[in-house]
Order: sequence, then structure tokens, then C-alpha cells
Amino acid sequence: MMSLTAQSPTTSYLTVRLASEYYALPGTSVREIMRWRTPTPVPGAPPVIPGLINQRGQILTVIDARLLLGLAAAPPGRATRLIWIQHNAIDAALLVDAVIDLITITSEQLTSPPVNLAGSAQRVIQAVYQPDNDLPIAILDPSALLILVQEAL
Repeated sequence: MMSLTAQSPTTSYLTVRLASEYYALPGTSVREIMRWRTPTPVPGAPPVIPGLINQRGQILTVIDARLLLGLAAAPPGRATRLIWIQHNAIDAALLVDAVIDLITITSEQLTSPPVNLAGSAQRVIQAVYQPDNDLPIAILDPSALLILVQEAL
């Protein structure tokens, strides 16, 4: 016999680390995770865009997620990754310090972001997930991220 209990919808999120903070991107926006490689610089581009890369014939703009969220810049390390994100027919490579895991979260597990967020974080964090006995994970809005990049140009 099947249960008639309604189950809450779940969504997959890719969790990443920037400095000592944890963020997550909707799995539906993530196309591929790539190892770090030095992008080709674009003259006149803002610091948030360190350059371009060619991935499988697709030219991707590299976006430094640290700078976009107001964190200090850092040199790439062994764990540094580029995340190919795709949202509303826009492709880009998001530079992160490390990829942590792919997790599943129900809508009931998400809370509203803190009201005291400032700057770009206020615009791009759409929710917060608090795992048991662990650091909170800020859920990023890919659309808001890309709008911030366009405003930086």
C-alpha cells in the first residue's frame, strides 16, 4: 500500500568553499566542474573577471566568486576549481576555492537569509541551509550572480 503523506520537494546543490565560508549552487545550474587553469586575460576587464577559458570549444568568462561576494582575493591552490554554470542561456566559469559535495536539501530545511547582510551578498544569497552541528551554507542565486557580473562591466 502506498503512503499518501505528501513529501516536500528536494533539490540538489553543489556546495563550495570560498575562504572559510560555505556556499551552494543549484545543481540544475552546474554543467561541469573543472580543475583550475590560468585564464587568458581580457584587457580592460574588471578584477572580478580574471579572463577567459576555452572548454570543449565553448569560450567561458571566468568569474572570481571571492571578489564578486566581497571577499579578499587569494592565489589559486590545489583545491581551486572552476565551475561551469549555465543559467538562462548564459555560460560562465565560476572560480571557487574548493568544491565540497553535492547535497540534497528539502525546501523546509531552508531559512531566509539574515537581514543584516550587506553589499553583494545581500543580493545573491537567496536562502541559508544549516546542517546539524556544522557551519551554515548560503544558497546562491545564479541569476543574481550573473546580474552582478554584468553590472561590474
